[in-house]
Amino acid sequence: MKICAVICEYNPFHNGHLYQLNKIREESGCDKILCVMSGNFTQRGEAALFSKYERAKHAVENGADAVIELPAAFAVAPAEIFAEGAISLIAAIPSVTTLAFGCESGEKEQFLTAAKATLSESKEFKTLVKETMKDGTSFVKARTDAALALNSDIDEALLKNPNNILGVEYCRALLAKESEIAPMPIPRVGGGYADTSVLADFSSATALRGALLLDKRPKKALKRNLPKNVFADAMKWKPSAFESAALCALVSTPAEEIAECTDCSEGLENRLKAMTRGNPEYHAMLKKTVSKRYTLSRLKRILCENFLKLKLKTVKEFLASPLYLNVLATEKSDGEKILSELSASELPLIVRKSDALTLKKNALACFETDVLANDLYNVLTGSTYHEYETLFVERKINR
Repeated sequence: MKICAVICEYNPFHNGHLYQLNKIREESGCDKILCVMSGNFTQRGEAALFSKYERAKHAVENGADAVIELPAAFAVAPAEIFAEGAISLIAAIPSVTTLAFGCESGEKEQFLTAAKATLSESKEFKTLVKETMKDGTSFVKARTDAALALNSDIDEALLKNPNNILGVEYCRALLAKESEIAPMPIPRVGGGYADTSVLADFSSATALRGALLLDKRPKKALKRNLPKNVFADAMKWKPSAFESAALCALVSTPAEEIAECTDCSEGLENRLKAMTRGNPEYHAMLKKTVSKRYTLSRLKRILCENFLKLKLKTVKEFLASPLYLNVLATEKSDGEKILSELSASELPLIVRKSDALTLKKNALACFETDVLANDLYNVLTGSTYHEYETLFVERKINR
């Protein structure tokens, strides 16, 4: 059996995602599609609109064969850790031959060329990265700028656009692991990654989240942009209490502990705490704190990492350790086949509570973080899904 993997958030699952899964079916030559999906909190530092179980169900109903969870420690981390964590799971599954991802532009070989350039160990490359970071530029951007400066054959768009950046990170992680998994870039359709406009039928997840979060809920527009099962859930959606809870956690946590979060550096913990005292509202505080040096996504991730008690040292330990494949959902009629393929992995497969009891050391600690994230999400949203609740879903595939 050949499996094509997709690293995703599906926050929410929309027509563009359905298009991507259909393209994979048509073009990858693979028998099954495996989604590695963020849990209840996302890489933007936000609580997901729907629980990980609901989103996994949406994915399987619309074409995926199984969904496993990307541990929370990686799901709310910067791009390089997000990608490395996901690839560490995929690369441990022998049947995975292809990794599909959305992109703004570029072909397979272009992504691999760009990835190789950013893996450079040359003295010139390292020096340029170090110099660029002196003005507060992030490591990933400094590394990108250095690669572009030293390699005239790289398409700049591959290292500047959001989906392309993640695609390059995936390829970097594959190359670093010397994996034979083949990248499969799939051009996006419709709205761009950060496009906030609700379009006719292929709006971005950003635009669709905005329509719900601002409680505009334009019924006709959402109906055109979401598969039927997702639309039905969207009409019942209620906001979570995450933003207030994240600020409360920031206020109650000592600055020295916040400083240990994955994205925190340069005394940013003190700035965040000080800004919260004068602006005790989530969006107002972020607006006052954001700058060219401190991006909105980075600030939100720090708040989320602190809320989930995630520390850089611990996350690095998880990255260096064999973990697990936590199954959130699988297709009901033929799910045993892909579960059999996943069980051939060197990583333990978690389908029921008894499977989790076999985890040791860092794998157990990482899974306990996922359990905490799920419990907190349930409190924030009133969800009733419990850990170890693998869903066996009947596929629908509908618009």
